[in-house]
Amino acid sequence: MQKTKKSVAKRFKLSARGKLMRRTPGFRHLLSAKSTKSKRRASRDKQVAPGHTPALLRCLPFGL
Repeated sequence: MQKTKKSVAKRFKLSARGKLMRRTPGFRHLLSAKSTKSKRRASRDKQVAPGHTPALLRCLPFGL
């Protein structure tokens, strides 16, 4: 029986079209030092690099 890797399930999500999305790192502290532009860009989810996607999807056998 396959189990979902919970650490991966908490950090990533699948988009409606099946792309694996991640949060931007370094966005929980020291926000006053960051520019408005960088904060606006960091607030959006980013797509996981194609080379990392297959291994992460194996950790999510039932999707999210």
